[in-house]
Amino acid sequence: MADIVNLRQARKQKARDEKTRVAEQNRALHGRSKAEKHRDRLNADKAEKFVAGHRLDPSGKDKQ
Repeated sequence: MADIVNLRQARKQKARDEKTRVAEQNRALHGRSKAEKHRDRLNADKAEKFVAGHRLDPSGKDKQ
């Protein structure tokens, strides 16, 4: 005898499995640890301070 399958439940389970698969792919592509985010933020801050320290005076006048 064949197993009875509730098609509604099978369709919902298939949709849940698909969402799980897509979520795993997104985590692999976009997931970064807290330490990686912090490191990148510190590097960006350091670069911004470096650039800001080497900017010329926009007015073109000498400070006296």
